[in-house]
Amino acid sequence: MGIEYYHTMVRVLDLEKSLAFYHLLGLQEVRRYDSEAGRFTNVFLAGPGEEARLELTYNWDGDDGLPSDSRHFGHLAYRVDNIYELCQHLMDNGVTIARPPRDGWMAFVRSPDNVSVELLQKGEALAPAEPWASMPNTGHW
Repeated sequence: MGIEYYHTMVRVLDLEKSLAFYHLLGLQEVRRYDSEAGRFTNVFLAGPGEEARLELTYNWDGDDGLPSDSRHFGHLAYRVDNIYELCQHLMDNGVTIARPPRDGWMAFVRSPDNVSVELLQKGEALAPAEPWASMPNTGHW
C-alpha cells in the first residue's frame, strides 16, 4: 500500500486577505470549488511546479469554531530561493516577520488567520546580514 502527500487544509476568515498573503509567498491558485449547498469555498494553492497543495477553506456564513490561535495546527513550511529577499518582500507588503532570518536559514511569519508559516533557505544558509542579524522576534511563531 502506497501513500502520497496530497494537501494541508486551513480554515480562513477572510478569503481575499488570505489569498493575498499566500500570493506574496509565491503560491498560485490551482483549483477552486464553490459549494452552494455547503456554503463554502475551497481554494487550492501550490508553488510553481509543485504538486503539494495548501487548501484554504472559507465558510460563507462565518466560522465561530475557528480557534483564535491556530498553534494546535503547527505550521506550514516552504523552502525559498532567497530568504532575505522574500522576507523583505513580505515586510514591504505589511507582513510582520515574527522570527527574522538572523541565521540566513529560517524565518517565521503568520498568515491573516494566525497560521504559522516557516520559511527555509534552499541549500546552504545565507551569510548573516543586516537588518536581519540584529532584528528581534516579534510576537510568537
